[in-house]
Amino acid sequence: QVQLVESGGGLVQAGDSARLSCAANGLTFSAYVMGWFRQAPGKERDFVAVIKWSGNTTYYADSVKGRFTISKDNAKNTLYLQMDSLKPEDPAVYYCAARVSPLVTGAEAYSSWYDYWGEGTQVTVSS
Repeated sequence: QVQLVESGGGLVQAGDSARLSCAANGLTFSAYVMGWFRQAPGKERDFVAVIKWSGNTTYYADSVKGRFTISKDNAKNTLYLQMDSLKPEDPAVYYCAARVSPLVTGAEAYSSWYDYWGEGTQVTVSS
């Protein structure tokens, strides 16, 4: 079975940086694309960023473009989200997700297309 485990959440001051990690555990795990989503209290789960597992192609939500960077370590089966210049609107539970089959360009932003999800890690931004 495939398990995604997020880590790195916590309390961060606005303007500072943080890095989230997502470890993909599973002997037979493979993914075409992995991404990050976030969900604030009372809101829907929104797309943050995505990266193709076999390359460096990335796609970001407009709200985080230029501030967040998604990356990966194939050897460690680990996904990262570097968050810089954190804003008061960034606090949320952040989830990593993976999809095995290829997706049409643009579809990566929709959560319904992903096969596996982590349980999430809380990020709180103080002002």
